[in-house]
Amino acid sequence: MWIAILTIASIALIAGLALSFASGRLPPAAGDLVEQVNDLLPQTQCAQCGYPGCRPYAVAVVEGSATINLCPPGGDDTIRRLARLLGKEAIPLAESVVPAVAIIDEAACIGCYHCRSACPVDAISGAHQFMHTVIESECTGCELCVAPCPVDCITMRPLS
Repeated sequence: MWIAILTIASIALIAGLALSFASGRLPPAAGDLVEQVNDLLPQTQCAQCGYPGCRPYAVAVVEGSATINLCPPGGDDTIRRLARLLGKEAIPLAESVVPAVAIIDEAACIGCYHCRSACPVDAISGAHQFMHTVIESECTGCELCVAPCPVDCITMRPLS
């Protein structure tokens, strides 16, 4: 009986080691790679890359129909991480994609809080019924705060 138990345990151990080695050597499945690329993106769902959100952009990058340099909110750091993950060379942000930062005309701001609620990275500070301002170092330029503003006091300024 002990021989049977040891034989089965040995086979299980060898199979486990073989599977562990194989999973480290084999390329990830396309779905796994899409998830890894998606995890590296900033998840602002801003559509500045030309895709309706971060996941569709990740799918396009993995399929090869989009380059890795189309995400202004992610910037150069995201491009470098994507290049490292995909084994590609890091390239500068595409010229067609202009990184920008939101600017609030504080004199026109009515403190409605709509922009602050729309900001996915909490780059807008201010209290209800008081003027708001943008923390420029935190703003990703996703433009999601512009549309909800009822008095159109938010504009986008290109970074230079």
